Amino acid sequence: MKNRIYDEKNGLWYEKQGDYFIPCLSLSEEKQNPIGIWGQRHLRYIKQHKRVFYANLLSSCKLNSYLADVDEQAEDMFSRLVKQLAEKENVTENLKAENQMLWVQKMNSIRNRATEVVNANLIYA
Repeated sequence: MKNRIYDEKNGLWYEKQGDYFIPCLSLSEEKQNPIGIWGQRHLRYIKQHKRVFYANLLSSCKLNSYLADVDEQAEDMFSRLVKQLAEKENVTENLKAENQMLWVQKMNSIRNRATEVVNANLIYA
């Protein structure tokens, strides 16, 4: 008997595995976009906490584009927040030239706060 058969009713190929014929299913190719740190964090979150949503994205071949979009949104939000907070708190290049340690301290504080906002609003929401 053949190891592969074609069913004209549903248009699927079947392959013999032991005593059973299993359908040969494959997902269509998804365009691979680069995913940054924000997208990777969100991926880890949806894998652990939103399994059905993750499975739906994966099976519909939209996972990579979704994660790339989240990553881009998060990066834009982070950059905008850092810039706005630095302007609001008067953290400028002049401060950097005058007192580097104070500038580093303030920028680290700003970056940490911006990270918390992005995580709360996009990554872990």
